[in-house]
Parts: sequence; structure tokens; C-alpha cells
Amino acid sequence: MTTSRRKDLLGLEGLSAAEIEAILDEAALYKAKPPKTPLAGRTVAFLFSEASTRTRSSFEEAALRLGAQPLSFSAAGSSLAKGETILDTMRNLEAIDVTHFVVRHERSGVLEDLAPRVAASVINAGDGWHEHPTQALLDALTLRERWSSFKGRRVVILGDVRHSRVARSNLIALKALGAKVVFCGPTPLVPDALSALGAQVEHDARRALKDADAVNVLRLQLERMEQGFVPSLADYALGYRLTPELAALMKPDAFVLHPGPMNRGVEIDSAVADGPRSLILSQVANGVFVRMAVLSACDRGRPARG
Repeated sequence: MTTSRRKDLLGLEGLSAAEIEAILDEAALYKAKPPKTPLAGRTVAFLFSEASTRTRSSFEEAALRLGAQPLSFSAAGSSLAKGETILDTMRNLEAIDVTHFVVRHERSGVLEDLAPRVAASVINAGDGWHEHPTQALLDALTLRERWSSFKGRRVVILGDVRHSRVARSNLIALKALGAKVVFCGPTPLVPDALSALGAQVEHDARRALKDADAVNVLRLQLERMEQGFVPSLADYALGYRLTPELAALMKPDAFVLHPGPMNRGVEIDSAVADGPRSLILSQVANGVFVRMAVLSACDRGRPARG
């Protein structure tokens, strides 16, 4: 990304390992030494049509730390609710000097058509079931701080992979960096066909977690359970909730991650979420630095304005 001067980050698919490492390196620099104000005079608009706490707040904090002006935006109270297209909304905001759009949208792939049609940078903050690139980058940074290399590491992604944009972006990043990825969950949530993406698919949590170097526990998307993907929350928790007993099957120095929000007692026990293996709050903190790096890198890729 830094080397190829991309103005947008729509996903991690297509980025090289060097580009991913460059973003992580820049994030690490920002963490080690706060920058001055490289984005002074820029305006970052947040177009979120889905709820968000961690992603939105850390992007806003990232923009402020870089010297940019955040511009909050609510789809419900905007002209989008009156029928205006998202492209027209973006072009109108661009006309008042918005330089970056951070977008969360319920439709997968919606940004692929929009980004080339605006001069501003477009950053994907999660689109449907497609990708959540900055989440995967902050997960990778959090693990890289503990590991000298991803080579030979085995990372389990546990839970509702079928509906998870986080799982897809993590798979891309981890494979590019040299790790082996295992998707684990009940068959309706982790279909065997997902092995075509390059992950090992496992339906037995004990086998998957045995000697793993890390586990990333996905939120069980409760709003989808009425569709019959699992018989009940109790049944899911019985087989796939990350308990201290299951966590003990991993390597002694293995780590636990979760992108949040957590359903405690369903996909993860509090004893694990708050225990010594947990990096969950480190993920949240690193989100600010990764998003600073992405905003800065995309800014360098924007075309000069005449």
C-alpha cells in the first residue's frame, strides 16, 4: 500500500505481504512515537449505515491524532434516507473538501464501484460479509508484537465464519504473512467448501485448538440464529464456547483474540476473555495506530488537486 501509492483500502485481497508489512511498520512507528500533524487540513467523513463502537471510535481518534477534522455522518438523518445515492452523498461531501471517506455498509462489495468515481480516499470499515481490512491489520499487529515471525504459526478462527468479514480479511492477512489458518465451528457456520479459500476446516474444537499458537474467537451473530444455523445458543456454547479447558489445549504461550463485541458465556467465557492469554484490549488499542497508518498511506495515494 505504501509502496504502490493506493488511494483506497477496500480490502486486503490483492495486497502483497510487503504492502501489509508496510502498513504494520507504519502503525508501529506511530505507536512508538506520536506524529505531528501529517493530515492537518484534511477532513475525514464517516459514512456508517451499520452500528459500530470500536471501529468508528478508533478511526475518529486516529484522524484527530493525525491532525485531520472528523466529520460525523448518520445515514438515518441524511439525504440517503430521502433517496439520495451514496455516490451523490460522497460527491457532495467531496465538494466541501472531504478528503477521506471511512465507510461501513451492509452490502458486500459496494465500495468497489464507488471508490474509482471519487478523488477522495475510500476506506472500508466493513462491508456486508466481504471484508473488514483494518480489523485484520490490527489483529496482525497485535500478534506481530509478540511473535518474531508468522512463519510456522497456526491460528484458529473459531465461530461463525460463514457470516464473518473479519474471518475473510484475517485469512488473507495471515496467509500472506506466512501463518497457517484453521476455520473451526459447526458445519452450518463453517462449511467444508471454505477450504477452497486456503484454510483448513475443522468441526471439532478440541482438535482445532490442540497446540494452536493463537485463537481468534468470532462473535456468534445472534441475529442470524433464528435462521436455523445452530439449534440453540446452549448447543453452540456446549461445543464451541472457548472455556479455560479448551484454551488449555493450545500451546502454553498461545494467545486469545476477539474482534468484539463479545457474547460472554456464548462464544467465550469471561475467565478466558479477561485472563492472562487475552489480547483483546491490546487489539482495541492497536486499532488506533493501524487506522492512523491506513489514513496516512491512503492520503499519500490521493491524486494532487489542481
